[in-house]
Amino acid sequence: MKHENIQKLKHAARQKLRTFDSIRGREVKSGLFWDVVVVSAADESQREAYELQIREKVSRHELPLVQYLVFSDPPGAKIGMTAEQRYHNWNLPKYLPCVLGNGGSTLYCLRHLSELLGKTFSSMKVLLIHAGGSSQRLPSASALGKLFMAVPLGEPLYQMLELKLAMYVDFPAQMKPGVLVTCADDIELYSVPKGTSVVFDKPGFTALAHPSPLTIGTTHGVFVLESSGNSSDLEMENKSCLRFLHKPSVEKMKEAGAVCKRQSRSSLLSEAEFVYTDSTYYMDLETAQRLVYLLTQIEPLECEIDAYGDFLQALGPDATVDYTRNTANVMKEEKTLVDLRQKIFYHLKGTPLNVILLNTSKFYHIGTTIEYLFHLTEDEALRSELGLLSSAFSVQNSQVDCCIMHSILHPSCSVGPGTVVEYCRLGAGVSVGKGSILSGCWVNSDLGIPDGVFMHNLCVNQKDKLGFVTVVFGIQDNVKLSVGSSESMEALSLCGVTLKNCLTSWGLDQEALRFSSDMSCCSLWNACLFPVCNDQQSSFFTSLKMLQAVKTGSEFSIPKDLKLLSMQESLACKNLEEMLAFRKEIYDDIKRHCNI
Repeated sequence: MKHENIQKLKHAARQKLRTFDSIRGREVKSGLFWDVVVVSAADESQREAYELQIREKVSRHELPLVQYLVFSDPPGAKIGMTAEQRYHNWNLPKYLPCVLGNGGSTLYCLRHLSELLGKTFSSMKVLLIHAGGSSQRLPSASALGKLFMAVPLGEPLYQMLELKLAMYVDFPAQMKPGVLVTCADDIELYSVPKGTSVVFDKPGFTALAHPSPLTIGTTHGVFVLESSGNSSDLEMENKSCLRFLHKPSVEKMKEAGAVCKRQSRSSLLSEAEFVYTDSTYYMDLETAQRLVYLLTQIEPLECEIDAYGDFLQALGPDATVDYTRNTANVMKEEKTLVDLRQKIFYHLKGTPLNVILLNTSKFYHIGTTIEYLFHLTEDEALRSELGLLSSAFSVQNSQVDCCIMHSILHPSCSVGPGTVVEYCRLGAGVSVGKGSILSGCWVNSDLGIPDGVFMHNLCVNQKDKLGFVTVVFGIQDNVKLSVGSSESMEALSLCGVTLKNCLTSWGLDQEALRFSSDMSCCSLWNACLFPVCNDQQSSFFTSLKMLQAVKTGSEFSIPKDLKLLSMQESLACKNLEEMLAFRKEIYDDIKRHCNI
């Protein structure tokens, strides 16, 4: 029975992909697809990047012909520039992003929609995809966005945007006007009984729920359902939710009555006990308008709001105000957070929370380098369910146990198992180790890339010319880890080597190391380590030499005339048009080679 359900999941996913492929580049009959697809962005720069890519995708007939809108969060505090940054004219942003969380972004996106669409908003079926943020845990998606990560399937090649649209392709036809809220870096696969559909037609909120081990529940949202306990054999059930728990402990799940016992051998889970966890949710238009009004009561927003933890925990007949004082899962605690949460709670209190239990379903998160490598190269389940390829839209000899997308490799190249190569040109004799990521790179002949490294090239604006930066991290590096000052650098390591020893290998003094933001938050993300070169090839070569020196304990002196940028600064002064032009050149060359 379990094998039968796996086959159902695979069949359902493939059918959705076929349906979506049939409408790519075409107009869709009203009611059968989204009226509007909204993408959230962290700031104006990210908004411009997303709009540029969506326009190109529409022009290449990669998306259904509906309305696509990108809304950015409002700007935060004004940024001061250092003397060096002013001298080099690095075109840095004038304002910090206003860190609102996906809940704050939801509120502003709904306001924009209401103002832009007016009365027609009340008849619209809207998909809202949260895609803001710097993607520090998967830096290859930082410049152009997680929603535009390549996925190894489809012709033309899919990105996460297409995959999200494909997996939700059946929803609009069975949905009353409203808004479906989702994130850019996850995948939900599900099957439902023949002749039935997932239907969003109830007032308030309606959430999808997936059976998950208790350990997964500790890092997600968990639903406490009416008549929880034993599971049923039904593939899909509609339930009312008593309350919603956000990242609860196992003890809390049991205490609240959220834990179910597996009765059927057909379950995709092996665990005897499980919980139902969250993914995406729908709100009807009346609820959406209530959230628009809520924003007028709580702005200006001075702290992050979570679209799941802060909205859904207020719902259900057993919800209490107690959660508003629990800040254990908050990344940065602000003084106004508890007060803001309580205003949200009392505004939403009494709103129904309906849950659709998808008992034959899976939830995948692809938001870190480790998850990205695993799901694209090793995860046989996902590869089988979606039909992921080892090579997609690329020119290369047969490579096994790796993933190559939108790239051109000389026939003599070799790529190690567990490695992802995307949007790259690799010259003759290039060898790439195992478990690595190469993104946007132009690699000259006969170079060798070690195991377990991340290398990503960005084009940057500097003074009156273009420059190129190749950032290098270890796959296991904690790029977000910060220390209180440059004197505490022993806690920071690059590719398993302390930052202090890295500087020694490069002939640099510790005092010479610059950080591109507040010195109270020093990290690999804002450490100015990466040289700016005049072309992509020399940029990659220089960064590779630095990496090899660190790996072998040898020395490589960085040329004195090269300026060093951090990943943070490189993103701030990125040149999107040139980065996309490089991809377009590869695209055209692959088309010519394959006579497409």
